[in-house]
Amino acid sequence: MLSEVRTIAVLRASGIGDLVFALPALDALRAAYPDAEITMIGRPMHAEILESRPSAVDRVIAEAGPFIGDEPEPAGLEETRRALIARLRRESWDLAVQLHGGGRNSNPLVAALGARLTVGARSPDAAPLDRTVPYVYWQHEIHRNLEVVALAGAEPVTIEPRLAPTPADRRVADAALTEAGVPEDAPLAVLHPGASDPRRRWPARSFAGVGDGLADRGLQVVVTGSDGEVGLATEVVGAMAGSGAVAVAGRIGLAGLLGVLARAAVVVANDTGPLHLASALGTPSVGIFWCGNLINAGPPFRARHRPLLSWRLDCPVCGLDCTRGRCAHDDSFVADVPVASVVEAARELLDGRLSTVPGRAPAPAEAAPLTAA
Repeated sequence: MLSEVRTIAVLRASGIGDLVFALPALDALRAAYPDAEITMIGRPMHAEILESRPSAVDRVIAEAGPFIGDEPEPAGLEETRRALIARLRRESWDLAVQLHGGGRNSNPLVAALGARLTVGARSPDAAPLDRTVPYVYWQHEIHRNLEVVALAGAEPVTIEPRLAPTPADRRVADAALTEAGVPEDAPLAVLHPGASDPRRRWPARSFAGVGDGLADRGLQVVVTGSDGEVGLATEVVGAMAGSGAVAVAGRIGLAGLLGVLARAAVVVANDTGPLHLASALGTPSVGIFWCGNLINAGPPFRARHRPLLSWRLDCPVCGLDCTRGRCAHDDSFVADVPVASVVEAARELLDGRLSTVPGRAPAPAEAAPLTAA
């Protein structure tokens, strides 16, 4: 463990789910260095999540761009990279932590910060840091991040990501649901049919079948989605046999999404950011996973969460083994997950929920920053 650590920079500038998987590592850093200022170098959505609620992070610099990922760097961003590094170097960092990935583009940025100690994961083609662990793709993201911060003397205090909803989250969600005609005390079944990678998307008609099965149990079905998923959410509602389901995709923002997920009795979603947010909020969830993604992103426990798996390895169009490469097709790899299995898993979770507090998942304790014992 470093002595006299006052400032810690943590690079994690990818998606919402990736941020959730970093939370246990951030808690470990807070426990190891309770008096340090922890700064996340990330994106605006990270600031919206972390700065509006208690967390291990003190502030977010939301200016990191696509030039720090493991994918090939887009052209024309060299000046943006130089400007960000110059700004960050003006701060005096004691510890810089790379939680972004294999480090092809992110390790050079972290190394350039001028910290007393740099730690991170490293793929074979990445630049070294002071201390690294090998980046092996088939590892859970939570465990990888915990291994990285352990290089700086931060031992795990939890392996389960936790977030607390705020009153503002609930107000936005309740207002949007009321506007959509949802009764105030209705128990919610939230469906999220979108995902950034089309291959991780379960068919809309399958989500509609689950919606019908849960509506039959007396739940109010609410379909969420991003601005670009409004049509998909509308398709799910339109394919349901019954009436009364509502789509709020593109209408609630990130705060409203957190509030809706926290209010839900159960969430059914693809392997994507909102599923992992629901898990962190303590909401029971059923996730549709490709088997390989379960290794990297599956929920660590099963009391409140049920992953349903597709074991398909080959592209349904060209037959390429996706564990060995990426073809040009975007057809779903999870379409064969049975609707009946998802409905059964959701009802199993509901059997222990609706008899207690209808429609309200118990919020986790306020996530005040951890301190060392």
